[in-house]
Amino acid sequence: MASQVRGSAVVTAVIVIGLCMALHGGIAHAKTFIVGDDAGWTFNVEDWTKGKTFAADDTLVFKYNKDLHNVVLVDENGYKTCTASGKEFPLGNNEIKLARGQYYFICGVPGHCDRGQKIAVTAN
Repeated sequence: MASQVRGSAVVTAVIVIGLCMALHGGIAHAKTFIVGDDAGWTFNVEDWTKGKTFAADDTLVFKYNKDLHNVVLVDENGYKTCTASGKEFPLGNNEIKLARGQYYFICGVPGHCDRGQKIAVTAN
């Protein structure tokens, strides 16, 4: 009887561990994306997001020369009008972890957003 109780406890523990792993599996599969791939955060990067799927807990890495560019998190209107009124990330190697939602990033240096240095990302 004691061995049956121990056996049941082991089975229960395995099931609980399996459920915990399944529930938290999304965290283990978070991805890191280098914005613009090898070219980095530069002009004409606007279409870089096409064909990519983003999720909560993914990380966007913006690599750029901080003397030439920056990254500004803006709202949809700021994205459409290239108006840099939002949170600025000026370091040159910014890592931004996504939560669920819509994100708009532009370069706040005058003229850069107009030259396609902007992305829109939806994280599910």
